[in-house]
Amino acid sequence: MEASMMMVFGLLVFTILMLVLDILRIDLIAILVMLTLGWTGILTAQETFSGFSSNAVIAMIAVMMMSHGLSKTGVIDRLSQRIVERVGAEKKKIVFFVSLIAGILSGIMITVGVAAIFLPVVLRISRKQKIPASDLMIPMGFGAILGANLTMVGSAPLIVLNDLLINEGMESYGLLAVFPVGAALLLSGLLYFWFGGKAFLPERSDQLHKQSYQEKLMENLDLCRNIEYYRIPESSSLHGKTVEESGIWKEHNLHLLGINANEGITCAPWRGTRLYTGQFLAIQGEEESVGSFASEYDLEKATAKNLFPYLRDPESSGFVEVVVPPRSQIAGKTLREFALRKRYAVEPLMLFRQGERIEEDFSDYRIRQGDTLVLHGLWDHIEELNESEDFLVITPFGKSTQVPGKTWIAVACLGAAVILTLIGAPVSMAFLTGAVLMVLLGVLKIAEAYQSVDWKVIFLLAALIPLGTAMQKTGSAEWMADHIMRTIQAGPPVLLLIAVALIASFFSLFMSNVGAVVVLVPLVTNMAIIAGLDPRPVALLAAVCASNSFMLPTHQVNALLLSPGGYRNADFMKAGGGMTLIYLIVVVVMFYVFFV
Repeated sequence: MEASMMMVFGLLVFTILMLVLDILRIDLIAILVMLTLGWTGILTAQETFSGFSSNAVIAMIAVMMMSHGLSKTGVIDRLSQRIVERVGAEKKKIVFFVSLIAGILSGIMITVGVAAIFLPVVLRISRKQKIPASDLMIPMGFGAILGANLTMVGSAPLIVLNDLLINEGMESYGLLAVFPVGAALLLSGLLYFWFGGKAFLPERSDQLHKQSYQEKLMENLDLCRNIEYYRIPESSSLHGKTVEESGIWKEHNLHLLGINANEGITCAPWRGTRLYTGQFLAIQGEEESVGSFASEYDLEKATAKNLFPYLRDPESSGFVEVVVPPRSQIAGKTLREFALRKRYAVEPLMLFRQGERIEEDFSDYRIRQGDTLVLHGLWDHIEELNESEDFLVITPFGKSTQVPGKTWIAVACLGAAVILTLIGAPVSMAFLTGAVLMVLLGVLKIAEAYQSVDWKVIFLLAALIPLGTAMQKTGSAEWMADHIMRTIQAGPPVLLLIAVALIASFFSLFMSNVGAVVVLVPLVTNMAIIAGLDPRPVALLAAVCASNSFMLPTHQVNALLLSPGGYRNADFMKAGGGMTLIYLIVVVVMFYVFFV
């Protein structure tokens, strides 16, 4: 064995140990390995940094940008809402349904693209249904990887395989040739998490108990969290009165956060807004005070759901503290004179002045420079207020950046990228083109596109790719595969299938799955001929098992989910170990029964 090969094997062992022990961040480990390959002369400088220009990395950057673009248009909100409406709030059903859809889509779309689309969907479902994101991310990602084997265009290894077979003078496979195997794999993955989710998924209950900034703000200011909903019946004397005439602020110390009527929802209605029969009111305040107000005006408790969905969604509305800066137009005026609600549709709840806290109706207090107001409103209204020179928002808030008018443009950009990949364009070219189209057509700003990229993931992938290059350049991968094949060539056919499946699965953890297929196909086809077997199914087996990469976050999909899911390397080993074993068993059995 040459010195360069020994060095590569040493680095491979080092990488495995560091990933298992989880001592350093995974991206830092990858960078150290990459630099070592360059400084030892195994790779040239160009080869050392070639990962940053690889198709996989460029594709990853592009799908992150496109995913953010889709989220901005509101597509993600509607999709997550549809999923919850169809399957309910039960975690097992949500996991099953999301994984199934991701798997099916992966059969016709690039796998990492599917994962990037479903990532914000899963995050939104997690926040709304109070389910830890770690319970949803891995099943969705694994489903996408498994579903890539439904067709011959679902994964890069299968696409490359057909080219290699043609080069070897053999017949290529049809679009659905691998469907039975892919269907069996996807079904096994769904059942794996249905019955073993609690055992294999990491426990991240702290994700739910960790307070958000909004929760901390409400706790620190002792804000009342009670919001009740009432309907104005025909018998109510509230009909025809203005909000101010109702005495809701001055007499009852309550806040009217919204009115739901036939013409739509009015947030933080102005004092002159008239109230009519049939309207629904969202009232915030102490339970006893709300009950007293409702009793005075003979209001009916509302039973309908989702009358004011934004009030229950922390991504749509919330509380903020704002300071009155110098040269503000409101300085020296009262809220009544300034018409705060009418201008910005926000509800003032408290006033802080020189340490004094004022909660009763302060509509006629003259506002001074340096006063602090506590407001409630939609984030897009808060953002509009923040952009003015009259207020300085000092509370971090979820800025509304959605552009719902661009929904179909964003979907069309994604569709164009998918079509380009289906007709043979490189994934990187197709998806980067789609991302650039989103920028040109106004879905994304270029600064937003850059900010949407998770650079930890990009450096992880780009820095690990040179290790695979070194394994190919030094002959380490071929040497390993050749020696294993020689030891089992006299054994039964099933032993050959197991060996091919194991080697391909191992290579996929540390080198690109395409690289694994390129290295293995010539070897396994020769071994199949020696063993008296048809080489095509054995080559197909190697290509399918090149996607068996669940135990480490080195697969593009797993790397994408690493940060949002709050995962550690050990989490992938825990969930991916069982999935890897099931994958191997299902694939070997299916190929032995139906292909060999």
